[in-house]
Amino acid sequence: MNCISLTTGPATRVAAEIFKETAKSENAFATNAVIETILSRSAAKYYDATAALSDDQIRDLVRIGTSAPTSFHLQNWRFIAVRSPEAKARLRPIAWNQPAITDAAVTFIIIGQLADASTVPARLAPVVEAGIMPAHLVPDWEIPARGLYDDQPQRQRDEAVRSATFGAAAIIYTARSLGLGSTPMIGFDAEAVHSEFGLAEDEVPVMLLTVGPERAGNWPQKPRMPVADVLDFA
Repeated sequence: MNCISLTTGPATRVAAEIFKETAKSENAFATNAVIETILSRSAAKYYDATAALSDDQIRDLVRIGTSAPTSFHLQNWRFIAVRSPEAKARLRPIAWNQPAITDAAVTFIIIGQLADASTVPARLAPVVEAGIMPAHLVPDWEIPARGLYDDQPQRQRDEAVRSATFGAAAIIYTARSLGLGSTPMIGFDAEAVHSEFGLAEDEVPVMLLTVGPERAGNWPQKPRMPVADVLDFA
């Protein structure tokens, strides 16, 4: 994969100032490249419509995205990389006609699959083969997973959304670390996306995620609420 160096524009400088303020508190973490990447991320509105990502670059984004956690190692997600002009033209009208759909190098349809405990043995087989988990522990995972998800459609759907969101977040921060912009989107017709791109009955289109090189005009990360307003200690 051809790596693109992390940009050092206004967004990065703003992030550095934010971290400088938070670091004033006693025992604050020291900064590092990962933290700076997170604090410099912002939702991109404007993309370089002439830029492209290779198949290998797209595969790497998804490979890293799938390192995110999932309940019982279900890995209940799937990703459709919409990047051809034809596919973009199909997606844009059912995604509120947002220009980023056609301007970004790729738009991922982030798909969550309803949690299915019967898949646990198959998902854990490579873990056993790698010597990470002894085979006799597999039922100790499958049985509670069945108790949690079997005949529980709301929990199954909740887990689909959780897993897909974790995977999308990992792609977002990976993209930023490579100097790429990204934008998660919920502005689309879920039923139309489901039909147009052939999703299975047990699949939920959780969000769209545009990724690609940016052009000028994007804002830096917007200020967030003070930690004191969102954190309680118990």
